[in-house]
This record gives sequence, structure tokens and C-alpha cells, in this order.
Amino acid sequence: MMTPLPAPTSLQAPRTFLERMDSSSVGGMTIRNFFTDSYLVALLDTALIRNPDLAVAQQRIAQARADLQERSGALWPTVDAEISGGVRRFGEYTMDGVGNYDTNFSDNINPDQRMTNPLPDYFVGARSTWEADIWGKLRTRRKAAYLRFLATENGRQLVQTTLVADIARLYYELLTLDNQLEIIQRNAVLQQQALETIIIQKEGGRANELAVRQFAAQLLNTQSLEIQIRQQILEIETRINTLMGRFSQPIVRGNPILDQKLPQSIGVGIPAEMLRRRPDVQQAELELKANQEELQAARLSFLPSLNITAYTGLNAFRSAVLLNPGSLAFGLLGGLTAPILNRQALRANQNRAQARSLEALYSYNKTILEAYQESALLMGTIDNLKKISALKTQETSELQQGVSISNDLYLAGYASYLEVITAQRSVLSAELEQTTIRQREFSALIDLYRSLGGGWE
Repeated sequence: MMTPLPAPTSLQAPRTFLERMDSSSVGGMTIRNFFTDSYLVALLDTALIRNPDLAVAQQRIAQARADLQERSGALWPTVDAEISGGVRRFGEYTMDGVGNYDTNFSDNINPDQRMTNPLPDYFVGARSTWEADIWGKLRTRRKAAYLRFLATENGRQLVQTTLVADIARLYYELLTLDNQLEIIQRNAVLQQQALETIIIQKEGGRANELAVRQFAAQLLNTQSLEIQIRQQILEIETRINTLMGRFSQPIVRGNPILDQKLPQSIGVGIPAEMLRRRPDVQQAELELKANQEELQAARLSFLPSLNITAYTGLNAFRSAVLLNPGSLAFGLLGGLTAPILNRQALRANQNRAQARSLEALYSYNKTILEAYQESALLMGTIDNLKKISALKTQETSELQQGVSISNDLYLAGYASYLEVITAQRSVLSAELEQTTIRQREFSALIDLYRSLGGGWE
């Protein structure tokens, strides 16, 4: 078992859950206020910085922010600088070809205005396009992107609450295994002493070879349990290190599991306030609103759109006169366009948006239902585990006394060796189960903290 180390000076000294859990809802407590083990808090601090899943969630937020910027930019005109050059050749039997040829003989033009065939074309200036949002379609899409941006932040919070709960559960499971290892080692010592005693009695004619074999087999079974526990400790330490984003190393832990404090009572607040804190509920609600906005934008796509294009700059067919003031040119064109025929693509987009909106609604309802059921179940689980733990403590105490009595009776000749072995097996099983129940109490409490929206602040 790991020997508890002094608490880090940078962290507050541990206090009991009872001293801290005096609010109307445990979900409103910060990580440092909810968890009383300073070593666990240190692990969580490292995980919140280095966990790969949190880093991925952060990049999803960046992507959603970029989508919001893109849709916000769609509300404004685009202006592009342009420098272009080209050449055109007119057919001699076209309107442009005949007109340009005849124009070259006009007395109203000077030599710089005479055109050649092929005819060059140079332009230096700016062009702009803009869709005027007269129906609010673009603003609706921007709002949908904004809601999804907020939803990704709740998604990151959901990843964090899950991460905090996972590490905390594994930490208390590690403390449980430490305690079970200590129990097994202590029982192995007692079983070794019992084996040595039975061997001496066999040599004295008071026991037979069967009794020696039974005691030896029991000791071997306990020793194999010790190896299994050590393997489980190794596996859990590896899982914790993975969640913390680092290579395997020993996990330093605090007080044993039986010395960790549990609250006497828990306040969860009213259901509406309880559910409002959960990141998954908030994310589902925002996704529902975003899909509703997308559906509205799909409906607005059937209405006419006002598109305005403009350009200004220097335009000439001779590079020598491109910078001449007379080469200044500009243009402005605006028009309403509306779909009339073959609107299948628009209808398909609307149907798709409507289906996604309904899907988001059903997902939201499911999330609300599961959140409420989960929290209610965990409250009952914590209460029942507390009662089981009290009974198991009494059972363990009785069985420990039974082992001592069976040894005395055996030495006095009033009990068989099978009764001694049975008593030892029973107390070992009870002690291990008592530790497991305590670990389940902590796991249920941690799950309740997560289910009430705790762990992301």
C-alpha cells in the first residue's frame, strides 16, 4: 500500500465533505470545494491542462468560432481588388467587328482612341458583390452559427465533467485496491501462521495431512489474490496517466479509502435548477435552437434575394492611356432574383433542416429525461449504500471476532480445522467487500456531482 505523503503546501489542507456540502446543490460546487483529497485535486489540475480529449474539444470551439465569423461576414459586401488584362478578337461579320472598324474612321476620335483587332483590355480597380439581407435569412444563419458556437463550449464542459468524474472514480478505486492489498497481506500472514501451527500439530499427531493441504491451499489462494490486486493497481495507474496526458508513472495518493470522509446529507436543489447546470442539457438545448434557426433560414430561401454588384477603376484598351483620367470607369447593378422553376434543391434543404430540427428536439427530450432519472437513481443509490456499509461494518466486526474464537476453540479441541478455514475465508471476503462498498459510495457521489452539472467551472 502506498504510504500517505504530506499534503502539498500549495493546496489547502483537506476538510470533510460535510463541512463543504452545505449548499442547495452539490453541482454548484467547484472542483476544489467538492473534492477534499489534495492529491486528487492535484491530479485533476494536471489533467485539465494536458488531457487530449479536452484539447480536441477546444479545437472544435475554434472551428465553430470560424463558422460564426464566416456567416457574420456574409452580411457585409465583399470588395476585391483587381488587376486584369486580356485580349479579344471580333469577327469581321459581327456587330462589334463592323462597328469598331467603322468607328476608327470617325472624325470624333483621336489616334489614342482608335481600336485594333484583336483588342486588348486592361483593368485596375475594385469589384464588389453584396446580398442585401432584406428578409433576415443571413442574420438567421449567423444566429444558428452563434448558437452552435455556444454549444461547442458546452461540449467542452461536458468533456471536462466526464474527465473529472473518470479520474476521481479511478482514484478512489485505486485507494480501494490499496486497502484490499493491505487486507490480503495481513490475512496472508495470519494464514501462514495457521499453516505453521497445523504442521506442528500434524507432527505431534493432533492433525492429519488433509488439514495441512487445506491450509496450504488457502494460503496459495490468498497469495494469488495479492498478485491480482497488484495487476489491477498497475492497470488503473496506467488509465489515470493516460487521462492526464502523460506517460506511466506512480500515482501518489492520500489517506486510505476507509479514512476518506463521506457527507451525512446531500442537497440537490429543485429539478429545474439541477438540470440547467448540466453541460449536456445546455448543449442539447442550444443545438435545438440552432436547428430551428437553420429551418427558418431554409424557409426564407424561397423568397426573392436582392443582389448588388458594383465596380470602379481604370479601364482602357491601350496600356499607355490606362492612367489617363478619361479611363475612369464604374458600374452598379442591382436586382431581385427568386426561384420559380425546379425548386427541388430548396425543398430538399428545407426538409433536411426540418428533420434535423425534430431530431434535435427528440434528443433534447431524451437528454432531459435521462438527466433527471440518473440524478434520482444516484440519490437512492447513495442512501442505500450508506445503509449497506453500516451493516457490512458490523458483519466484518463479528467475523473478525469469529476468527479469534475459532482459533481458540481449535487449539482447545472444540472446533475442526475446517471451521477455522471457513472463518478465515469469511472475514477476508467481508473485509474486501466492505472496502468495495465504500468505493461504490464514493463512485455514486462522484456520479451525482457530475449528473448535477458539477466539475466544469
